[in-house]
Amino acid sequence: MQTLSDVERASIKSLTPNARNARTHSPKQIRQIANSIEAFVFVNPVLVDEAGIILAGHGRVAAAKRLGIDEVPIVRIGHLSQAQKRAYVIADNQLALKAGWDDEILAIEFQALADLDFDLSLTGFDMGDIDRIIADIGGTSPPDAPLSPEDGPALTPPGDLWRIGPHRLICADALRAETYTRLMQGDEAELVLTDPPCNVPINGHVSGLGKAEPPRVRYGVGRDDAGRLSRLSRVGLRQIARRQLQWRNPFHLYGLATRRNAARRRRAGLRGTQKICVWVKANGGMGSLYRSQHELVFLFKAGTKPHINNINLGR
Repeated sequence: MQTLSDVERASIKSLTPNARNARTHSPKQIRQIANSIEAFVFVNPVLVDEAGIILAGHGRVAAAKRLGIDEVPIVRIGHLSQAQKRAYVIADNQLALKAGWDDEILAIEFQALADLDFDLSLTGFDMGDIDRIIADIGGTSPPDAPLSPEDGPALTPPGDLWRIGPHRLICADALRAETYTRLMQGDEAELVLTDPPCNVPINGHVSGLGKAEPPRVRYGVGRDDAGRLSRLSRVGLRQIARRQLQWRNPFHLYGLATRRNAARRRRAGLRGTQKICVWVKANGGMGSLYRSQHELVFLFKAGTKPHINNINLGR
């Protein structure tokens, strides 16, 4: 006769890991299971035999220990022979690996959860895989028709703050503290991407081969000497690093062209260079002789709290 007990609670100390369990659990997976238990509570009971030997749920028990949980829900199985128990320990793990995923439905679910500000890492997927799945499915949609700007005066004078769904876009002076106060409205940013002014002249360079009148730009367009350009960069970065953006997970990415610009970031109050990445572009830049097809990207950090790690190399 097949016998399954009702769900009961048992002390972890009364449970015995199965010495023949061939399934392994990395520290990263144990952390993920622990996070899942914290978010959803312990909803999947551990399966044990009459003697309290674990048949399924070694990872959940290890995660419970990590969380300091003393008791876990269990179901006792009393109808299996010794051979069946050994086979079930393998089958319980291996049969789950035979399942697949419908990436289209998965992408829809991920996007829906993201729209609800749900922590997607609790699904067990790495953020890189989630981004890829959403991007792959989203990439199959036909591209939106390009917008044709109408002739007429500019619609966004300095001081305008645009709301675009959950996002905000401001047209204002990045050197002034009140700009960040209006833009952030008490929120905290976890990532900043910025590019320094290159001080390249507009006239003769951004003119559509003479067909377009270049826009009027105040700073960083060929009229600033090295000292003034450096001061402008430091002032703007101090507003980011010291005022409104005191990040909960202060991990900053700055697109830079030279080590000199990197030094300006350090003088502005950001911590030392965390890493230097290389942005490989699809095409070489404009110019003659050498046409660079890459830019250096320096990574900095403000504050001392741990940064968000979506790469997880070696974990």
